[in-house]
Amino acid sequence: MSENKSRREFLSQSGKIATAATACALFGATGSVAYAADTAKPTCETGKPMNITATHYYLDNVLLEAGFNFDGDLAVSTRTELKTLEIKDGKIAALLDNNSHADATLPHYDGGGKLLLPAMRDMHIHLDKTFYGGPWRSLNRPAGTTIQDMIRLEQKLLPELQPYTQERAEKLIDLIQSKGSTIARSHCNIEPTSGLKNLENLQAVLARRKPGFDCEIVAFPQHGLLLSNSEKLMREAMQAGAHYVGGLDPTSVDGAMEKSLDLMFQIALDYDKGVDIHLHETSPAGVAAVNYMVQTVEKTPELKGKLTISHAFALATLNEQEVDALAPRMAAQQITIASTVPIGTLHMPLKQLRDKGVFVITGTDSVIDHWSPYGLGDMLEKANLYAQLYIRPNEQTLSRALGIATGDVLPLNDKGERVWPKAQDAASFVLVDASCSAEAVARISPRTATFHNGNLVWGTVS
Repeated sequence: MSENKSRREFLSQSGKIATAATACALFGATGSVAYAADTAKPTCETGKPMNITATHYYLDNVLLEAGFNFDGDLAVSTRTELKTLEIKDGKIAALLDNNSHADATLPHYDGGGKLLLPAMRDMHIHLDKTFYGGPWRSLNRPAGTTIQDMIRLEQKLLPELQPYTQERAEKLIDLIQSKGSTIARSHCNIEPTSGLKNLENLQAVLARRKPGFDCEIVAFPQHGLLLSNSEKLMREAMQAGAHYVGGLDPTSVDGAMEKSLDLMFQIALDYDKGVDIHLHETSPAGVAAVNYMVQTVEKTPELKGKLTISHAFALATLNEQEVDALAPRMAAQQITIASTVPIGTLHMPLKQLRDKGVFVITGTDSVIDHWSPYGLGDMLEKANLYAQLYIRPNEQTLSRALGIATGDVLPLNDKGERVWPKAQDAASFVLVDASCSAEAVARISPRTATFHNGNLVWGTVS
């Protein structure tokens, strides 16, 4: 515990990092460290991005994890082997001996001996409002800025950003694909200032990017579900195809915790949608909101498996025994925690939650916008931060930390048995310049190619 605490203090002090998204702006936590500059999209020698048009092909010379080498009960290294993947109609049809081509007429490509890892998942990002892809803009927010101040700023800023929504969302998708993510969940502003325009713009982008990118949309009442009187717009967003009902700080923003949460859940029930709420509150009101949501799901079977609590900073105010009591209830109701892995003043019980069976996912939140300039769009960086902050690093725990970036899809199970990839898995993966998952997490290793359902969406192979 003291080792992890010292590490958190070091990162907090040495990073000199400001805030990420609403909570980070207001509560002294952030979710990114700028380890490296954004990587430009690799191209072929012709100067054009590489494309694989075949729906049935071989991918040779990819490095797969084959098992752990144990010293007693402790995994001390990872065994690997080179294999050929047969890819057909977006799925992995077979794992073959390396360079084995049963059908010599099929095209084949060379993965260059790079490590094959599951595709990453950026499960909390705001594709619809960003400065990314435009000129550099730093934050000019005075000390003491409140969430109400930020709402007023957004009401002024959003109309200025809307003409660029599609162009910049495309660039953000390029960025996160370059980091290995092909699955995402994007929050999208739904409030009187934006109306449904951001949703329409984002849906247009996602329709164009569908072959290489899957993204759920959360209708997000950024200015308060009750405060901005956004119920009608939220219902229209559900009818227009949004996948989740969003919410925001029901006490500090909406001023009526139960009324706000009840309305959020009711909209979800009315349209058979999931819920993904931004909960930044660290006061006792935040704990009360978590408890109220857990109780609501417990007594409403239709909501089981449909609640995500994003940020959930109130959990950092609980002691170990309180988390131990709450986490099994959350796990039983399949409640998900979406964390940006904040560094700074908050010690989130992410490992404790995962150990108790709670599904913990991660995401970028902001890349660069009026909330934060620090996001890298890199889920491997999030796994690295999680590992630095919350585990004692060894081969096995570092390899397990990858799960926060991949939705808990891992090449090896805890016993060191290969469980991914296997025949009929989606051909969605990333090639990484690393020898194993543990190294990839510890070193935030470079990515060389990203595939989604068999499509090469970023990078190159030979």
